[in-house]
Amino acid sequence: MGCATSKQFSRSAPAHADPAVLATQTSFTMNEVEALYELYKKLSCSIVKDGLIHKEEFQLALFRNSRRANLFADRVFDLFDLKRNGVIDFEEFVRSLSVFHPKADTSEKTAFAFKLYDLRGTGYIEKEELREMVLALLDESDLCLSDSTVETIVDNTFSQADSNGDGRIDPEEWEEFVKRNPATLRNMTLPYLQDITMSFPSFIMRSEASD
Repeated sequence: MGCATSKQFSRSAPAHADPAVLATQTSFTMNEVEALYELYKKLSCSIVKDGLIHKEEFQLALFRNSRRANLFADRVFDLFDLKRNGVIDFEEFVRSLSVFHPKADTSEKTAFAFKLYDLRGTGYIEKEELREMVLALLDESDLCLSDSTVETIVDNTFSQADSNGDGRIDPEEWEEFVKRNPATLRNMTLPYLQDITMSFPSFIMRSEASD
Protein backbone atom coordinates (compact mmCIF):
# COMPACT_ATOMS: atom_id res chain seq x y z
CA MET A 1 0.00 0.00 0.00
CA GLY A 2 1.70 3.21 -1.14
CA CYS A 3 1.23 6.74 0.07
CA ALA A 4 -2.14 7.86 -1.28
CA THR A 5 -2.86 11.18 -2.91
CA SER A 6 -5.85 13.34 -1.96
CA LYS A 7 -7.66 12.26 -5.14
CA GLN A 8 -7.01 8.60 -4.35
CA PHE A 9 -8.35 9.18 -0.85
CA SER A 10 -11.57 10.77 -2.05
CA ARG A 11 -12.14 8.00 -4.63
CA SER A 12 -11.17 4.87 -2.73
CA ALA A 13 -11.53 5.55 1.01
CA PRO A 14 -14.19 3.42 2.72
CA ALA A 15 -17.39 5.18 3.72
CA HIS A 16 -16.42 5.34 7.40
CA ALA A 17 -13.24 7.25 6.46
CA ASP A 18 -15.01 9.73 4.18
CA PRO A 19 -14.40 13.37 5.27
CA ALA A 20 -18.11 14.15 5.39
CA VAL A 21 -18.82 11.12 7.60
CA LEU A 22 -15.92 11.82 9.94
CA ALA A 23 -16.96 15.46 10.20
CA THR A 24 -20.43 14.47 11.40
CA GLN A 25 -19.07 11.95 13.92
CA THR A 26 -16.18 13.95 15.41
CA SER A 27 -15.46 17.50 16.59
CA PHE A 28 -13.82 18.40 13.26
CA THR A 29 -15.33 20.27 10.33
CA MET A 30 -15.01 18.77 6.87
CA ASN A 31 -12.25 21.25 5.95
CA GLU A 32 -10.36 20.29 9.10
CA VAL A 33 -10.68 16.58 8.27
CA GLU A 34 -9.30 17.20 4.79
CA ALA A 35 -6.38 19.19 6.25
CA LEU A 36 -5.74 16.38 8.73
CA TYR A 37 -5.49 13.98 5.80
CA GLU A 38 -2.60 16.02 4.41
CA LEU A 39 -0.91 15.81 7.80
CA TYR A 40 -1.69 12.09 8.01
CA LYS A 41 -0.09 11.45 4.61
CA LYS A 42 3.08 13.20 5.74
CA LEU A 43 3.33 11.28 9.02
CA SER A 44 2.34 7.89 7.58
CA CYS A 45 5.14 7.98 4.99
CA SER A 46 7.88 9.47 7.19
CA ILE A 47 9.61 6.11 7.81
CA VAL A 48 7.56 3.20 6.45
CA LYS A 49 6.11 4.06 3.05
CA ASP A 50 2.81 2.23 3.41
CA GLY A 51 0.30 4.99 4.20
CA LEU A 52 -0.21 3.84 7.81
CA ILE A 53 1.23 5.39 10.96
CA HIS A 54 3.60 3.01 12.73
CA LYS A 55 4.78 3.50 16.32
CA GLU A 56 8.18 4.78 15.17
CA GLU A 57 6.48 7.41 12.98
CA PHE A 58 4.21 8.37 15.86
CA GLN A 59 7.20 8.81 18.17
CA LEU A 60 8.98 10.84 15.49
CA ALA A 61 5.99 13.20 15.29
CA LEU A 62 5.88 13.59 19.09
CA PHE A 63 9.56 13.69 19.96
CA ARG A 64 11.41 14.20 16.65
CA ASN A 65 13.10 10.89 17.52
CA SER A 66 11.77 7.53 16.31
CA ARG A 67 14.03 5.56 18.66
CA ARG A 68 13.23 7.26 21.96
CA ALA A 69 11.24 4.84 24.07
CA ASN A 70 8.65 6.51 26.30
CA LEU A 71 5.71 5.08 28.21
CA PHE A 72 3.62 8.18 27.46
CA ALA A 73 4.12 7.85 23.69
CA ASP A 74 3.45 4.10 23.84
CA ARG A 75 0.25 4.61 25.81
CA VAL A 76 -1.11 7.33 23.51
CA PHE A 77 -0.27 5.20 20.46
CA ASP A 78 -2.11 2.23 21.99
CA LEU A 79 -5.20 4.38 22.61
CA PHE A 80 -5.11 5.73 19.04
CA ASP A 81 -4.76 2.18 17.69
CA LEU A 82 -8.46 1.43 18.06
CA LYS A 83 -8.29 -1.73 15.93
CA ARG A 84 -5.38 -3.10 18.00
CA ASN A 85 -3.38 -4.07 14.90
CA GLY A 86 -0.17 -2.17 15.62
CA VAL A 87 -0.74 0.71 13.18
CA ILE A 88 -2.97 3.79 13.00
CA ASP A 89 -5.10 4.30 9.90
CA PHE A 90 -6.71 7.59 8.89
CA GLU A 91 -10.05 6.90 10.53
CA GLU A 92 -8.37 6.05 13.84
CA PHE A 93 -6.17 9.14 13.51
CA VAL A 94 -9.14 11.50 13.13
CA ARG A 95 -11.42 9.85 15.68
CA SER A 96 -8.68 9.75 18.31
CA LEU A 97 -7.43 13.30 17.68
CA SER A 98 -11.00 14.55 17.95
CA VAL A 99 -10.88 14.27 21.75
CA PHE A 100 -8.10 16.90 21.76
CA HIS A 101 -10.19 19.39 19.76
CA PRO A 102 -11.11 22.55 21.72
CA LYS A 103 -14.78 21.84 21.00
CA ALA A 104 -14.70 18.23 22.25
CA ASP A 105 -16.81 17.54 25.34
CA THR A 106 -15.02 17.62 28.67
CA SER A 107 -16.49 14.18 29.38
CA GLU A 108 -14.61 12.77 26.37
CA LYS A 109 -11.36 14.34 27.52
CA THR A 110 -11.90 13.05 31.06
CA ALA A 111 -12.54 9.51 29.84
CA PHE A 112 -9.49 9.54 27.55
CA ALA A 113 -7.25 10.83 30.34
CA PHE A 114 -8.53 8.08 32.64
CA LYS A 115 -7.64 5.41 30.06
CA LEU A 116 -4.23 7.03 29.62
CA TYR A 117 -3.44 6.45 33.32
CA ASP A 118 -5.19 3.05 33.51
CA LEU A 119 -2.09 1.38 32.07
CA ARG A 120 -3.19 -2.21 32.71
CA GLY A 121 -6.77 -1.74 31.55
CA THR A 122 -8.33 -2.85 34.82
CA GLY A 123 -10.88 -0.04 34.94
CA TYR A 124 -9.05 1.58 37.85
CA ILE A 125 -6.01 3.83 38.27
CA GLU A 126 -3.61 2.19 40.71
CA LYS A 127 -0.99 4.20 42.60
CA GLU A 128 1.87 2.51 40.75
CA GLU A 129 0.27 3.32 37.39
CA LEU A 130 -0.02 6.99 38.33
CA ARG A 131 3.62 6.98 39.47
CA GLU A 132 4.78 5.41 36.19
CA MET A 133 2.87 7.94 34.10
CA VAL A 134 4.08 10.92 36.12
CA LEU A 135 7.66 9.75 35.55
CA ALA A 136 6.97 9.27 31.83
CA LEU A 137 5.47 12.76 31.51
CA LEU A 138 8.45 14.25 33.30
CA ASP A 139 10.78 12.38 30.96
CA GLU A 140 8.81 13.56 27.92
CA SER A 141 9.17 17.14 29.18
CA ASP A 142 12.87 16.67 30.00
CA LEU A 143 12.14 17.50 33.63
CA CYS A 144 13.80 15.84 36.59
CA LEU A 145 12.22 15.75 40.05
CA SER A 146 13.43 13.96 43.13
CA ASP A 147 11.82 10.67 44.12
CA SER A 148 10.31 12.33 47.18
CA THR A 149 8.69 15.05 45.05
CA VAL A 150 7.20 12.46 42.70
CA GLU A 151 5.84 10.52 45.69
CA THR A 152 4.32 13.72 47.05
CA ILE A 153 2.55 14.35 43.72
CA VAL A 154 1.20 10.80 43.65
CA ASP A 155 0.14 10.82 47.32
CA ASN A 156 -1.58 14.20 47.03
CA THR A 157 -3.47 13.08 43.92
CA PHE A 158 -4.68 9.93 45.64
CA SER A 159 -5.63 11.73 48.83
CA GLN A 160 -7.91 13.97 46.76
CA ALA A 161 -9.21 11.47 44.20
CA ASP A 162 -9.56 8.18 46.11
CA SER A 163 -12.67 9.25 48.00
CA ASN A 164 -13.61 5.76 49.23
CA GLY A 165 -10.08 4.99 50.40
CA ASP A 166 -9.73 1.63 48.63
CA GLY A 167 -6.30 2.46 47.22
CA ARG A 168 -7.38 2.94 43.62
CA ILE A 169 -9.26 5.52 41.55
CA ASP A 170 -12.41 4.47 39.71
CA PRO A 171 -13.97 6.40 36.76
CA GLU A 172 -16.49 8.19 38.98
CA GLU A 173 -13.82 9.30 41.45
CA TRP A 174 -11.65 10.45 38.53
CA GLU A 175 -14.52 12.48 37.08
CA GLU A 176 -15.10 14.24 40.41
CA PHE A 177 -11.35 14.85 40.81
CA VAL A 178 -11.15 16.45 37.36
CA LYS A 179 -14.14 18.68 38.11
CA ARG A 180 -12.34 19.98 41.20
CA ASN A 181 -9.00 20.18 39.38
CA PRO A 182 -9.72 21.22 35.77
CA ALA A 183 -6.01 21.85 35.14
CA THR A 184 -5.66 18.05 35.06
CA LEU A 185 -7.00 18.21 31.49
CA ARG A 186 -4.84 21.11 30.29
CA ASN A 187 -2.87 18.79 27.98
CA MET A 188 -6.08 17.30 26.58
CA THR A 189 -6.72 20.30 24.31
CA LEU A 190 -4.60 21.17 21.27
CA PRO A 191 -5.64 24.71 20.23
CA TYR A 192 -4.26 24.37 16.68
CA LEU A 193 -6.88 21.69 15.92
CA GLN A 194 -9.52 24.45 16.08
CA ASP A 195 -8.22 25.72 12.76
CA ILE A 196 -5.90 23.06 11.38
CA THR A 197 -6.43 24.50 7.89
CA MET A 198 -4.50 27.62 8.97
CA SER A 199 -1.86 26.02 11.19
CA PHE A 200 -1.20 22.97 9.00
CA PRO A 201 1.63 24.48 6.87
CA SER A 202 3.79 25.45 9.87
CA PHE A 203 3.11 22.08 11.52
CA ILE A 204 4.33 20.30 8.40
CA MET A 205 7.41 22.50 8.21
CA ARG A 206 8.34 21.45 11.74
CA SER A 207 7.86 17.82 10.79
CA GLU A 208 9.96 18.18 7.64
CA ALA A 209 12.76 19.75 9.63
CA SER A 210 13.16 16.49 11.51
CA ASP A 211 13.40 14.31 8.36
